[in-house]
This record gives sequence, structure tokens and C-alpha cells, in this order.
Amino acid sequence: MNPMRGSGKADVFYMLAHPVGHAKSPGIFNEIFEEKGLDSLMVPVSCKPEDFEAFWAGVTATENVRGVIVSVPYKTAVYKKCASAHDRAARVESANSVRRLPDGTWYAENFDGVGFVDALKDGGHPIAGKRVLLVGAGGAGASLAYCLAEEGAIEIRLADVDRERAERLAALVAKAFPACTVRVGEPDPTGMELVVNATPMGLKPTDPLPLDTAKLTADMTVMDIIMEPAETPLLKAAREAGCKVQAGRPMMDFQVKGMSEFFDIERKDRLNG
Repeated sequence: MNPMRGSGKADVFYMLAHPVGHAKSPGIFNEIFEEKGLDSLMVPVSCKPEDFEAFWAGVTATENVRGVIVSVPYKTAVYKKCASAHDRAARVESANSVRRLPDGTWYAENFDGVGFVDALKDGGHPIAGKRVLLVGAGGAGASLAYCLAEEGAIEIRLADVDRERAERLAALVAKAFPACTVRVGEPDPTGMELVVNATPMGLKPTDPLPLDTAKLTADMTVMDIIMEPAETPLLKAAREAGCKVQAGRPMMDFQVKGMSEFFDIERKDRLNG
């Protein structure tokens, strides 16, 4: 008989966002805990930005919170609360997962880019040697830019409504991976082989398209990191243009795999925290 989830001995994990209603992680992880016969529990939590300092002090004081999955708008704020970090989090100064270390401090990781890369590879879409249009230079976009360059993309055209933010990111990625040409430009897929939406545009039916879909051609692969709807207007247009498409859910599935190991949900190695 499986232990009852949420017992007094349970490992407790938080999923932090504002708002948090759209979060899929709690449902996914609680299902995993159920399947594995663990009493662990993931709880969706939210707080107003002006209350973040008080909230995080409370999380840190809550000894049985082992880890936190972090979403918008707190990825940078939580990263700054961590005493140490994996390179993937440090280079973008953004955490989407943190775990408590034995000394009580927090360690930051970022699985945005990892999940993205693993999902593309699993879908049969290689990155090495490809020219990429990446729309979005925010938290997720920054992680993706580094990982695309790390995986051997030869060119990244970076587009963002905040051109200054895109310029800063382009300079950092080019410095870290000089073999990849990183330029800031318009959200125009012409001449690109891989087209990626790393913006929230497509979450709502009234959102504008993130790029000029009239310029998509059948030799392109188009990916959207949005999970719901599963077929965003961008992916629908791409499919109609004959493109290969990749939806957002596989990226989340690979992130969950990485996070599960990071949190050591099966309690194989408690030296990590």
C-alpha cells in the first residue's frame, strides 16, 4: 500500500508563480509522486511582487520545503537569493528550480534550455549546424539562446520587442560561444532553418503572431515553447505552410525529468540537500 501523500514526513516542494493558476508542474509532479508511491507533495503558491521578500524569508524558514520550481515573474529574484548555482542558471542570472543544501542555503538551476534541446533532439530535429530565428530574449529566451549556441547552431537571429535587451543577450552569447554568429534582427524567418517562439504570444487567442508566418517555408522546423494551447496559432500556420512543428509539452516533459533528478525525489542521494 502506498503511503499517503502529504504525511508529516513528506518532502514538500513549491511551485512559485504570480499568477500560479496556469502552472502545470504541481499536477505533473503529484502524479509522479503517486505513481512512485512517495508521500511527497508539490504545492502551487503565489505572492504579490511587493510581498516577495517576506514570502521568501518564510520559505527559507520552512525547513521541510526541499525545493521550489520558479516561474514568471520570480526567476531572477529567486536566483539572487541563492548562495550557489549551476552555470546554466548563473549565465542567465535566472533560476527555474532551486533546492535546499544541507547548510540551509539555496542552489539554483535552470532547465529551460535543457528541456528545449532534449525535446528537439527527441523529436528528430537537430540543432548543430543550423541557422535559427529565436523570438524572445526574456528569461526563457536567454536560456534557449545559450543552449542553441552550445549545441552547435551556427547562427542565431535574435528578435525581441526590447531591442536593448536583445543586444545585451546577443553580446553575451556570442562571447560565450564565438563559433556561433548572434545577431539582433526582426522576427523574420527568411533564410532560417529552425524557428523558435520563446515569448508568451500565443497563450491568448487575441495575441498577435510572434513572427511573420507568411515567410515560413516547408524546409523549416518551427517550435513554440507554449504548452497550452497545444497547437498555437504559430504552429497552426507553420503546419499549413508544410513546416515540421514541435509543440511545447515535450520541452516540459524533459524539464520534469531533469528537475526530478535535481530534487532527488526518490531520495537516492541526500548529500545534495
